[in-house]
Amino acid sequence: MPLPLELLLPWLNIAGICVFAASGALAAARKRLDFIAACFFALITATGGGTLRDVLIGAPIFWMQDAVPVILCVSVAVAAWMVPLRWWPERALEWFDAAGLAAYAVYGAGKALQYGIAPVPAVTAGIITACLGGVIRDITAGVPSVLMRHELYVTASLAAAGVFVSLHALGFAAPFPSFAGFVAGFALRGAAIRWQLALPPHRGA
Repeated sequence: MPLPLELLLPWLNIAGICVFAASGALAAARKRLDFIAACFFALITATGGGTLRDVLIGAPIFWMQDAVPVILCVSVAVAAWMVPLRWWPERALEWFDAAGLAAYAVYGAGKALQYGIAPVPAVTAGIITACLGGVIRDITAGVPSVLMRHELYVTASLAAAGVFVSLHALGFAAPFPSFAGFVAGFALRGAAIRWQLALPPHRGA
């Protein structure tokens, strides 16, 4: 029996929290920071986009209503920080970020729909949910923002949220819209990581 949207979205939220927390902790580890800093990086990465989304759609801020997201962030951060850097694949942070981007784009759009937001603004809510945490992580770490690397990033979150909302509006039963949205976003972002895909830049004068 297909899972209803209300039962599926929390699992996408958990997945997004875990992989974004891991990417934040890994960013701290690469800076040779302590485990408290790793927890902080995990928290801001995993909750940054969702916090703004909840403010915009008029929902209670998710990590202030439930301790589970904070506990997950801290647990994942400590575990990731304890793993020696040499054990991590070279582009582990980028792949964790890609998975979190796709999961959070779908989750953010789905939560917006649950709060009565129209489809197009719901897609925008998904993009904000997916992208803002990684941007905050990069700025805090003092590295060039992922948005400035000329790779498909926001576009991947747009694909994830857009596919999900479109299939949901067409009446496809869960979990197919969520699965299809995640695959679309992750595949596009993964291709960008692998082959440095980018949209044409502005040509200037």
